[in-house]
Amino acid sequence: MEGLFAPAFRRFVKKQSLPLQLAIQDQVDRIIADPDIGEGKKGDLAGFRVHKFKFHRQEYLISYETKDENLLFVMIGTHENFYRDLKKYQKEFQP
Repeated sequence: MEGLFAPAFRRFVKKQSLPLQLAIQDQVDRIIADPDIGEGKKGDLAGFRVHKFKFHRQEYLISYETKDENLLFVMIGTHENFYRDLKKYQKEFQP
């Protein structure tokens, strides 16, 4: 299984400090190794999974979905407005 990254995901990672970038890469590797690690969402966000991790006492969420034998990492961020932004992404990029 391979990991693909949405532009919003890449943009967020690029702006972060190197230690956080490395922590994110570790989490991405964990998700690729075990895609069921994240919590499956219901309702409007069905199809997405969200994996949570902590870095320097701050919780981050990574949303991803399975696309044709690949994982698409959609968004990453703190909990504030995360699900609102994920719904906005879903409306823009999915039919």
